[in-house]
Amino acid sequence: MFGYVTTKASAIFLGMSAIAFGQSSGMKAIDSAAEALGGKDRIIAIRTLSMEGSGIAPNVGQNPFPEGPLPTWWVPEFNRSIDLAQHRARTEQHRVAMFPFALPTDVRQDQRLDLDVAFNLDAEGRAQRASDAAVADRRIEMLATPVTIVRAALDPKAKVSSLRGKIDIITAQGDKLTLALDGSTHLPASVSWMTSSENLGDVVNTTSFEDYETVSGIRLPKRYVTKIDFRDWTIGDFSVAKNIVNGGVGDLDAPATVKSAAAPGPPLISVDAQQVAKGVWWLAGTGTAFSILFEFDDHLTLFEAPTSEARTKAVIDKARATVPNKPLTEVIVTHHHFDHTGGLRTAVAEGLTVISHRGNEGIFKEMTSRKATLKPDLLTKSGKTLKFRGMDDALVLKDNSMEVDLFRLRDNTHSPYLIAAYVPRDNLLVQGDLIDMGWIQHPWAENYRLNLALRKIHFAKDIPVHGRIATFDEEMAALAEMEKHNK
Repeated sequence: MFGYVTTKASAIFLGMSAIAFGQSSGMKAIDSAAEALGGKDRIIAIRTLSMEGSGIAPNVGQNPFPEGPLPTWWVPEFNRSIDLAQHRARTEQHRVAMFPFALPTDVRQDQRLDLDVAFNLDAEGRAQRASDAAVADRRIEMLATPVTIVRAALDPKAKVSSLRGKIDIITAQGDKLTLALDGSTHLPASVSWMTSSENLGDVVNTTSFEDYETVSGIRLPKRYVTKIDFRDWTIGDFSVAKNIVNGGVGDLDAPATVKSAAAPGPPLISVDAQQVAKGVWWLAGTGTAFSILFEFDDHLTLFEAPTSEARTKAVIDKARATVPNKPLTEVIVTHHHFDHTGGLRTAVAEGLTVISHRGNEGIFKEMTSRKATLKPDLLTKSGKTLKFRGMDDALVLKDNSMEVDLFRLRDNTHSPYLIAAYVPRDNLLVQGDLIDMGWIQHPWAENYRLNLALRKIHFAKDIPVHGRIATFDEEMAALAEMEKHNK
């Protein structure tokens, strides 16, 4: 009989009762967590937190096989400092790639937050303001420790409820997180929050706290493991060698020039259609990842949907404007890496059939079946599902107007299901992630040569997803020079 509400007044009464109950039980749980950590008064009195350690940072969305493990960055040095009183933080990492990589493999990061200003320091100590999105991300990062999330929940302006066995918290700044406590110790076990991904839609992130120790009367974890709800991927695993309470954290104040600078907005997107042969256009413009358009008798085919919804929608619009009398019906996606599939959901939303190696079908289905409610995207709004055409070693797309020969790159360690295209009429190679004239190293150079020889391809021009158009001789000379330099 309690399943029916017959009047508006009773509905309001029941809703207010549930909120009051949730707030009360939630705050009781927070009080118990504060007590387990060392006491509410101690928690509120903390001025600074610091941690030093090491760990790994997996390279999300870059696993060679779609079903395989993620490659990782080894992080021999990890330092985080939080000024709770001033709402400032600094995260420093020394990262070393434990996998072949075309760009720098030994890098240092210094990322900071000063209240509502995010900024980064380069190797020379120059500060540059980061985006407003970075502010939100780094504020959440600050909250992903037991002390900071419990302290945020104790703020009188925070909203706390417990209706699902866990504690939902809306901080004074409006951030939404869910805290889970250990049933026996009442210590924080994990904190979760949702973010939005171009590739995956809604993503639930969870940082677990393990191996507590006592420092200055405060219980602090010595291990932080962060996972996402896509394939239970670990995106960070850090062990703390030293926790410090109320130690010196240095100057975390943003420089005046950074504070006065405008936060950078979203990158400007422009797409140029450069015709390189009859019925073949290079859709380049701004950015670092491009697409290629092929014109057949009665339809158009796109090669690659990279980066983001905005980029791929602009590419699709340019393709349709370039040849307005023929429908765009399909897109060739070279492989599953996230920089190449940032527009996959957009392509599906636009009704395009996705052509790729059969080995990529499973992960493509997963990526395009997830909802995006935090930031509703075109796919979620469309309600469409993936239309997939798979290939194995080779697939020929051909009619009277155009022939595009697709082939798999054999024994390629970057992505074993990577495909490229060849246009025999014009002797054109079309590829992504085989070579980029701007790379500082070419880990797959030998595999590139072997596959060109295997397919008997000696192209006139390479029309790339990354980099600039180049001839066969230019690319081979660049590879030879780099190999000579590296000896």
